[in-house]
Amino acid sequence: MIQAARRPTLTALVASAVVALAACATPPPAGAPNDLISGRLSLQLAANAERLAQNMSAAFELQGRAEEGELRLISPLGTQLAAARWAPGRASLQTSQGTQAYDNLDELSRQALGEVVPLAALPSWLAGQPWSGLPHQWQDQGFEQAGWQVLLARQAEGVIEARRTQPSTVVLRVRLDMAP
Repeated sequence: MIQAARRPTLTALVASAVVALAACATPPPAGAPNDLISGRLSLQLAANAERLAQNMSAAFELQGRAEEGELRLISPLGTQLAAARWAPGRASLQTSQGTQAYDNLDELSRQALGEVVPLAALPSWLAGQPWSGLPHQWQDQGFEQAGWQVLLARQAEGVIEARRTQPSTVVLRVRLDMAP
């Protein structure tokens, strides 16, 4: 029997806003890694032996780069649901339930989501580029990196999709806020 795993950090971070990428933005130039990127994101986790299917969406603000940064998830009313912060050798997740420390972003995402989502790659991916921390392969509509297909076909509209099918399906969709 499949049971829903309790993931209070992610649930508080995203479930309150139900993560499903839906605003639009122009990615910052490659030389501006600390610029604020904002928009909407959605995360769909397929059911597996450890959990029921989950769909989450929220507004987000991302500042920083792979080595150091912050990702804030925001409710439709503008309140902060959660904030993930990272720097070399540490990561933390702050929710209404408190702050939890982790050794790295992979462990943070595994504990919060039940899946490793490559959060360190997110600033690069949202700029339409592979993360320099891992090998990649360019493909027709984007690139493959770390087992994820990053689809850039709608990048001009501010839409980026990252999809992983193994070991279970995870889909991350982002709609960046468009610059005025």
